[in-house]
Amino acid sequence: MGLLDTPLLADKVVLVNGGSQGVGAGVVRAAVREGAAVVFTGRRAEVGEKLAADTGALFVRADLTDPEQARDSVTRAVTAHGRVDCVVNAAGLTSRGSLLDTTPELFDAHMAINLRAPFFAMQAAVADMTARKAPGTVVNIGSNCANGGPAHLAAYSAAKAGLAGLTKNAAHAHRWDRIRINALNIGWTDTEGEDATQRAFHGAGDDWREQAAKAQPMGKLGQVDEIADFVVLLLSDRSGVVTGSVIDWDQTVFGGLD
Repeated sequence: MGLLDTPLLADKVVLVNGGSQGVGAGVVRAAVREGAAVVFTGRRAEVGEKLAADTGALFVRADLTDPEQARDSVTRAVTAHGRVDCVVNAAGLTSRGSLLDTTPELFDAHMAINLRAPFFAMQAAVADMTARKAPGTVVNIGSNCANGGPAHLAAYSAAKAGLAGLTKNAAHAHRWDRIRINALNIGWTDTEGEDATQRAFHGAGDDWREQAAKAQPMGKLGQVDEIADFVVLLLSDRSGVVTGSVIDWDQTVFGGLD
């Protein structure tokens, strides 16, 4: 079963944007396990179709940098299942760039996928929920870089800080609609994308995971399945009334000093 004896998302329709790999794929698997009808988006058809075959979820190929395709992801979920109850915005871009070397093109790319896409997906989802006068939940996958971030992730940190602010704004605006909107600011996480990033940008070898884990307080990087379980809890009624929360899901204690 899942976290509890009764599936946490039984009879819920869940849309996971950026769900074909990494944290998003983990959420797809966890949501299916917890009884949801799941629709997920991704850019790579072969990866998405494989996950769909493995889980029974519906894959929709989409480029979320296009606001219309971000909105259409919600339309596709509603067409398939009649409504959308829960949305997870998990798509992300982590290309490196500091304040001094980030180009306008790289800056715009970060804003497009890390901030604009969640904005317009939420816009469409909340419109569906309010039109039906139905409650709903949204979880935005943020980053601890919203708290500042390293020098080589300037545009990324700016976009994720914007996502944290958007989460609170939207949660406040729609609290009386019983639409709960929260964000999870995850830290360094062991994903396929992070593996590629470490090799491409930092010259990492095959043992980078082991070396990175040794330097972490808990002796490991963030794990996709653990994050996915937390996201499912936030999507579900078991998270109660919580809304507008931006949760640092990490082993770094921001503000703590040695």
